[in-house]
Amino acid sequence: MWLINSSIGRKVVMSVTGLALILFLTFHCCMNIVALFSGEAYNTICELLGANWYAVVATMGLALLALVHIVYAFILDIQNRKARGSERYAVANKPEKVEWASQNMLVLGIVILLGLVLHLFNFWYNMMFAELFPCIHYDPAPADGFDKIVNTFGNPIYAVLYVIWIVAIWFHLTHGFWSALHTLGISGKVWQKRWQVIGIVYVSLLMLAFLVVILAFAFGCTPSLCCATTC
Repeated sequence: MWLINSSIGRKVVMSVTGLALILFLTFHCCMNIVALFSGEAYNTICELLGANWYAVVATMGLALLALVHIVYAFILDIQNRKARGSERYAVANKPEKVEWASQNMLVLGIVILLGLVLHLFNFWYNMMFAELFPCIHYDPAPADGFDKIVNTFGNPIYAVLYVIWIVAIWFHLTHGFWSALHTLGISGKVWQKRWQVIGIVYVSLLMLAFLVVILAFAFGCTPSLCCATTC
């Protein structure tokens, strides 16, 4: 099958899975913003997206998308290294008009993967996994996602690690966004520059929103925390 056996097919799979993951990040970002204003509303969303059949199916789907994206990234990188042969050991100046992110996508991907493992442990494992296996005792309650946010981002070490993670995602997506559209044939000579600008603006706003949530809880200056303290 050409989607698996050919280089172009692999790039198409990388593009489609990448764009799907960007859509998920957009949803996740909107959900996180709710936590800034109401811990109760955020926990209501957590309960809605708890350990039920559609949440489990969605989680498995996201895991599959991420796994395919990561595996294909390694395959394409190995393929590109083999194609360059001994030239990859030659000392050369940085090619003109080549983005830093484009030359370091694999490194950025590894950083993002490590951050994902940390994030899954801090939230998914302690929330959905806890609901799937209620025999294991967890404190706080699995559905209390707001408390998990407060405790996680209130830890300076975790806050710094998450900021580094978000910066790595920004570099990865600012290149990956327009590159995916280019691979799918959506951008041409005219629209490539436009998609680059649109991608930078969209991804920057998305990552900025994530950073605002992290820093707001890190410094304890959110309306939701003020309300909780007052109550």
